[in-house]
Amino acid sequence: MYQWDFGSLWSYRWLFLNGLWVTVGFTVAIVVLGLLIGLVGALAKLSPFAPLRWLALAYIEVFRCTPVLVQLVWFYYALPILSGIEISAITASILALSLYGGSFYAEIIRGGIVSIDPGQPEAAAALGMTPFQSMRRIILPQALKRMIPPLMNQSIIQFKNTSLVSVLAVPDLLYQGQIAAHDSYRPLEVYSAVAVAYFVLLFPLTIIVRQGEKKLSTSD
Repeated sequence: MYQWDFGSLWSYRWLFLNGLWVTVGFTVAIVVLGLLIGLVGALAKLSPFAPLRWLALAYIEVFRCTPVLVQLVWFYYALPILSGIEISAITASILALSLYGGSFYAEIIRGGIVSIDPGQPEAAAALGMTPFQSMRRIILPQALKRMIPPLMNQSIIQFKNTSLVSVLAVPDLLYQGQIAAHDSYRPLEVYSAVAVAYFVLLFPLTIIVRQGEKKLSTSD
C-alpha cells in the first residue's frame, strides 16, 4: 500500500510560497485589467454607434466561445509570429487571461446597466445631465450593487484559471508543485497540498459571495 508522507514537502515550502505569491499577483493583475476591459466592452456594446457595438460583440463572443487554454497557447506562440514582437510567457498569460475575463465581465456589467429602470436616465437627461454624467452618477452606482456577486464569482474563476499558466512555464503555484513532484517523487502529496492551498484561499471568497447574494436578495 502507498505510504503517505506529507512531511517530505517541508523542504519545498519556499518553492510553494513563491508559487503562491505569483498566483496571487497574477490574479490581482488579471482581475483589475479584466474589469477595466469589461467596463469598456460593456459601454461599447451599449453604444448607439453600430460599428463600435459590432466590434465589442465580436470581441466578447470570440473570447467567451474559445477555451482559455487555447487562447494562452495562441498568445504565446502565434501572436509573436503575426506581430513580429517577442512576448514573454508572463505577458502572454496576462493578456490572454485579462481579455478572457474581460469578455465575461463585460456581459455582467452590461446586464447590470440594462437592469436599471430606463426612466432614470431619462429623468437625468431632463435635469440637464449628459449621458456620461447620468451613467457615472446614477446608473453605475445602482448597477454596481447588483453586479458585485457575479463579478466576484467571475473573479474566483479567474483565480482558478491562473493554474493554466503553468503550461507556459510561468512559475505559479501549480508549476512549482510540478517541480516539487518531479524532484520528490511524491506527486500525490504535492498535488493534494496544491489543491488544499487553492481551497483555503478560495473558500472564504465563496462564503463572502454567498453572503453578499443573500443581503442583495433581502434588500430587494
